[in-house]
Amino acid sequence: MRWLSDQCQSFYSVLVWWSDHKKKLTDMSLKQKIMTIPIVSKFLLNHYAPYKGAGIEITKIDLPNYHIRVKMPLTHKNRNIIGVHFGGSLYSMVDPLYMLLLMHHLGSKYIVWDKGANIQFLSPGRGTVYADVRLDFQEIEHIKVLAENYTPVIRNYSLNIFDEAGLRIAEVQKTLYIRRKSSKARK
Repeated sequence: MRWLSDQCQSFYSVLVWWSDHKKKLTDMSLKQKIMTIPIVSKFLLNHYAPYKGAGIEITKIDLPNYHIRVKMPLTHKNRNIIGVHFGGSLYSMVDPLYMLLLMHHLGSKYIVWDKGANIQFLSPGRGTVYADVRLDFQEIEHIKVLAENYTPVIRNYSLNIFDEAGLRIAEVQKTLYIRRKSSKARK
């Protein structure tokens, strides 16, 4: 019965989301519209081969609040030779998420690319690890102002990966390239 309740809640959240966003979605293709629904995005990311293979799971996508939460339990698929989380899996669990948040909130008039990254391993990950990727409205508006004249914008973000006890396992720095797309009239 709990499963049915969860499915009804998910369906209701899709309907509420759709009613809030239908005006914004009028100039998008059906595929683009579907991809912006949080439950669909979560499903697709959780079935993305690099995530599925490493046991990475998106547990929360809260687009109105600029937040994505991801977790990865320690399994035989992501354990290194000494029995702790493989560093590549730790990085891949957060790799595309800033780019996806920015692409969603900036919209199709902007180009967003990962430009660089760095990860510092601080402590061995021995259990389930978590990361919260967050942006805010002010950051999105600031980027729009910086990119207003079609100039490339470089933004740096930092996040931490924690274990179940709250111990910091790794710190990740991401550098993103953002540029407003040129209008066809300018070409």
